[in-house]
Amino acid sequence: MSFTELLEQVGGMGRFQIINMLLLAISVLMMASHNLLQNFTAATPEHHCLVHHNAIQETQNLTYEDLIKVSIPMNEKQQREECLRFANLQWWLLNPNATKVNRTEIKTEMCTDGWTYDRSIFPNTIVTEWDLVCASRTSKQMAQSLYMAGVLLGGIVFGALSDRFGRRSLIIWCYLQMAAMSSATAFSPNFSFYCAFRFLTGMAFSGIVLNSVSLTTEWTPTNRRAVVGTFIGYSYTIGQFVLAGVAYVIRDWRWLQLTVSLPYFIFFFYSWWFAESARWLVMSRKLDQAVKQLKRVARINGKKEAGDKLNIETLRSKMKEEIAVSKSTHTAVDLVRTPTMRRISFCLCLVWFSTSFAYYGLAMDLQNFGGNIYLIQLIFAAVDLPAKLISLFTICYIGRRFTQAVAIILAGMAILANIFIPQDMQTLRTVFAVFGKGCLASSFHCVYLYTGELYPTVLRQTGMGLSNTLARIGAIVAPLVKMAGEYISFLPMVIYGVAPIVSGIAASFLPETLNVPLWETIEQVEMQSRLRKDEKKQTTALLSSTKPETEKVTS
Repeated sequence: MSFTELLEQVGGMGRFQIINMLLLAISVLMMASHNLLQNFTAATPEHHCLVHHNAIQETQNLTYEDLIKVSIPMNEKQQREECLRFANLQWWLLNPNATKVNRTEIKTEMCTDGWTYDRSIFPNTIVTEWDLVCASRTSKQMAQSLYMAGVLLGGIVFGALSDRFGRRSLIIWCYLQMAAMSSATAFSPNFSFYCAFRFLTGMAFSGIVLNSVSLTTEWTPTNRRAVVGTFIGYSYTIGQFVLAGVAYVIRDWRWLQLTVSLPYFIFFFYSWWFAESARWLVMSRKLDQAVKQLKRVARINGKKEAGDKLNIETLRSKMKEEIAVSKSTHTAVDLVRTPTMRRISFCLCLVWFSTSFAYYGLAMDLQNFGGNIYLIQLIFAAVDLPAKLISLFTICYIGRRFTQAVAIILAGMAILANIFIPQDMQTLRTVFAVFGKGCLASSFHCVYLYTGELYPTVLRQTGMGLSNTLARIGAIVAPLVKMAGEYISFLPMVIYGVAPIVSGIAASFLPETLNVPLWETIEQVEMQSRLRKDEKKQTTALLSSTKPETEKVTS
């Protein structure tokens, strides 16, 4: 635990930590633009079949509305069919006095010639460009699921590689991969290339998120971690506002995709300034490099004299216990090898899965709320502001465990409440959905910080990778659950609501980390758990021994 003292010696929360936090936060700000981008690049505008080619020549004297009237049938809701057209033009529809024809005798056919799209709001999306409607409508969800699958794989791959090769080298690579692959997406010649590039973009997304959390957490003093974590969380929230604004101005999906991708080339160039985590270097027994990084931080923080006093022997003496018990390499098996680590991993996996599962079930379905999609995006982003501020206070003054459990349970209850609200009360339903989304944002805000504090340095990225994996599985499963609504309308909401409540109960079994220095090794985690159990036993025994005396005095 003495690394905390070393951090204070080289300046604590000094100039280096502030610059490091700001540079990482700028890149996180743009992450929302990729995570929620398909709300706009894959938006589905109103559409209907193209009319017969020969019909246009035969009906030159008709208005366009009359042509559509005799070509496209109406559905039960008196709206134009999106996937069917009349096999023959129905001229009788233009004559108000004509005898109604038996609908069963009217032949219809699929849209063999293509579709016409309402381009007033979305001039060009991947849906309109590649006709991802009707029989191909599931391709839109498949593209998002493949992106999330990339995020999932990236969490597994980059989480493990980061614990082995360091945080700095991995985040540099992920910035480059994000910049290249997301920019290439804008030039995709077909849907298959689009999906492939989005998959690789998702992988880079995970690497950036995981290493950004670790680089901020491991360079931040204990008493400032919650504030720094909140600042990073607000960066993502502001990014949602940025996405709404940029998407409103740039309506063409290719230009929008390119606009949110090019900044990552800038992030790649300045990422070489980042300092490797000295915590990781110590636990990897690279003491000479750790001393070098600590001296650099001390110099930037204006503590050069204190930095000059550091050397390998000083570092070894201050952290001899951690160095002695650390291994050069760790694997994912270590996450479940010991009792406390097993309990932490199980509970965190539930929390990450349920939070992501419910979050993307709400956030990736903005068109179903009706109204202006850009305004809804702003509302969904705005609710994060008070939600994360409230969670900051509870994290700092009540604790991580309380915040995590309450936030996710409230989210589940808000989602379940919508089951009992009539469909025609859209405003009230939206209010509950927004409240639930805010609680899920608070849960995300807390769990990123909480996970980094619960896992020791030697396994922090591997643990974050496992948690990220479960989160992405939740994100992949979320769109599939909506299909259950075709059989039982309220079933998706039941699933979305119950999952967070169950994980909130599981979160109550996690250790509290409020004002606790970061653990460096697995042994320290297990030792702290045993100490807490011993303290509880002593407290219970003390209460039991004093109870008879108290009763005697009372009598």
